[in-house]
Amino acid sequence: MNSMNKDNEHLIRVETQSQYLKEQSDPEIDRYVFSYTIKIRNKGSIPARLLTRHWIITDADGKEQEVIGEGVVGEQPYIKPGEEYEYTSGTMMETPVGSMRGTYQMVADDGELFDAEIPTFTLSEPHSLH
Repeated sequence: MNSMNKDNEHLIRVETQSQYLKEQSDPEIDRYVFSYTIKIRNKGSIPARLLTRHWIITDADGKEQEVIGEGVVGEQPYIKPGEEYEYTSGTMMETPVGSMRGTYQMVADDGELFDAEIPTFTLSEPHSLH
């Protein structure tokens, strides 16, 4: 189901920002650690709760990790229209460049289940993209 219904009752926008964590990374053993900050905005007209997350993390070699779980950072945030929820988390890859994308499964106050799409964003060690 699309996160943009024609009536815009269930409309969640997701913004992302990532950062390379040099102090936690060790390129000599192919360990590249990144943090990412996610901002989830309810642009619809009905409050909704984030139930689950589904991430696909792809490294530069095309290797995919799939992460499915309840909530985010131990929470299942309830987001009212016009409000936003922000959190920071992290991931590790074996290559200096990769990407993440996914969906959050949401439930609106009217009982409707829908997916909020997390747009693809890049994870990259500085200077690894020329």
